[in-house]
Amino acid sequence: MTPLQSSSPAKKRRLQNFFFTLLQLAELGATAKAVKISTDFLAAKIGSSQQTASRHLVDLQRTGWIRRSITHEGSLVSITDAGRAQLNSIFSRLSLVFELKYPPSITLEGVVFSGFGEGAYYVTREPYKRGFVEKLGFDPYPGTLNLRLTSEYDIKTRAELENYPAIEISGFKNEDRSYGPVRCFHALINNKEKAAVVCALRSHYTHP
Repeated sequence: MTPLQSSSPAKKRRLQNFFFTLLQLAELGATAKAVKISTDFLAAKIGSSQQTASRHLVDLQRTGWIRRSITHEGSLVSITDAGRAQLNSIFSRLSLVFELKYPPSITLEGVVFSGFGEGAYYVTREPYKRGFVEKLGFDPYPGTLNLRLTSEYDIKTRAELENYPAIEISGFKNEDRSYGPVRCFHALINNKEKAAVVCALRSHYTHP
């Protein structure tokens, strides 16, 4: 575990403030060798006072992200393995953000409204129910929570959801009729209740 991951919230915030100083040192070549740098020059690079730049170097050294020795002309600074690990960690996280085709989660807000009571019928059909349990990991409540999206942002985000990878529950037939496949997404209601968004191929509702 890196110092940033294991720190208290207050210390983590302080270390995050120093990260851009560490990045500036890396751009100056301190990952490969010791570089000579004055606090005045570093202050200009990070847009701070000389005192702030000096404090950042002291704290980075105490944290173990850099090695530093003082000379008459300034400091000789090199980034340690721990410091490089922090840079690599941020690089990996940024790469994940920019390389993802879809965000890891989205938030939809709206107004709950009463439906026609069909949700309970479909959710309790045994093949659907079995698919929900096997692929979503829980036995759903015998009904649905209908949400009317009211903002343009939420309507647009809901439309984009159609392009996201989904958990698919296969359709089936019985002696009376055919039931189409549905696409599902894991969800939380109010960030705490486990649920799923179920997108049927057809809906009788006109609300988005």
